[in-house]
Amino acid sequence: MFSSSLLTATSASSIVSATGLAAQFKSIVPSDLFIALGLGFIIGIVIAIVYRKTYRGVLYSPSFTMTLIMLTLITTPVVMCIKNDIALSMGMVGALSIVRFRTAVKDPLDTAYMFWALTMGILLGAGLYLIAVIVVLTISILMFALTFAKLTAPNAYLLVVHYDEYCEGAIASELRRSVKSSKLRSKTLTRAGAEMTYEVRLNERHEVVTRMMDIEGVHDATLVACQSEVGA
Repeated sequence: MFSSSLLTATSASSIVSATGLAAQFKSIVPSDLFIALGLGFIIGIVIAIVYRKTYRGVLYSPSFTMTLIMLTLITTPVVMCIKNDIALSMGMVGALSIVRFRTAVKDPLDTAYMFWALTMGILLGAGLYLIAVIVVLTISILMFALTFAKLTAPNAYLLVVHYDEYCEGAIASELRRSVKSSKLRSKTLTRAGAEMTYEVRLNERHEVVTRMMDIEGVHDATLVACQSEVGA
């Protein structure tokens, strides 16, 4: 009798488990899940490639590229789960409302890329595959076009020169000949010499430093890549 009761309990447990699994896939078809995740992975890679190719900052972060792919993949199943379940969607909103993200985004453009990845995940999770593909291709083309247009302008650098005060005129003359444009950012005078920091725009990095060192009275010259706001 004990054995038959145990078998009955085991059978009931199996039925409950099967029913639970069936309920989980009631609103989500497994094939749709795999299709959405596959497209999410491809679209995430496209976004990461666009970010890598159009990045114009100083320090490129490979981990942020991986973050863009993960955001697309993570958002997709979340939206698939909550789009047909009001109670679950409300619970998800409540859970997200108590989460605090402390990571600071240094470049505002990085925030735009994060929203792009999230938007793609939402579209894929909602089953709007064609719209997601059209959106990611359109934005990619526009980003490449904008980047190509910006590449026509010379890159911005900071040129730091330590020199003796008497050769300041020669430095200014050389800058007018060597660079597209220059703007004095700071100047420091000490008993040991002087220091000037220029924001310069040029295409070839090494030539201006070499020419600075050819000037008599210049002790050293340093060229540093920088990010400057338009019109600053």
